[in-house]
Amino acid sequence: MCDTLVARTGRHQQRYDSGFRLVAGCIPYRYRNSDARSEDSEKILEVLMINSPSGPGLLFPKGGWENDETDQQAAIREAIEEAGVRGKIMKFLGYYQFKSKTHQDECSPEGLCKAAVFAMLVEEELESWPEQNTRSRKWLTVSEAADSCRHPWMRDALIGGFCKWHDENMLTQEIVAD
Repeated sequence: MCDTLVARTGRHQQRYDSGFRLVAGCIPYRYRNSDARSEDSEKILEVLMINSPSGPGLLFPKGGWENDETDQQAAIREAIEEAGVRGKIMKFLGYYQFKSKTHQDECSPEGLCKAAVFAMLVEEELESWPEQNTRSRKWLTVSEAADSCRHPWMRDALIGGFCKWHDENMLTQEIVAD
């Protein structure tokens, strides 16, 4: 059986709160062996970023949080649509506010957005995904990702949210799914 994945479009189900457009996203991550020939080699933490069709720099997958889904469901959907990955939400990292230059509308005329951001352990990379014709994905170390972030708020989510959580919990089973 072949399932066709289609990206959601439009704003008819978009959530708003106090003039902010609500969005959800994630920082997809994985561990790669430093030596591909050995399972016992050091694990290297990598995060997945995507390009933006509207400009330079890299982004984490994120998009509108709609009325018929939770913020976690929206983050997972955006990871599938934009980056072609499926995974397990491991941790809510926080809310990050920003101003969108491209998404101003009657409910948020100033383009104010509030993003719920999660850490997501990647379990599957899809061969095809809804936005693969306009987006490419790239695995980076955390320092490479911090240097590549297009938006300061995403860098804050990476360093102040994801890295802080990861460093505090790197010796527990919370980070690596069984």
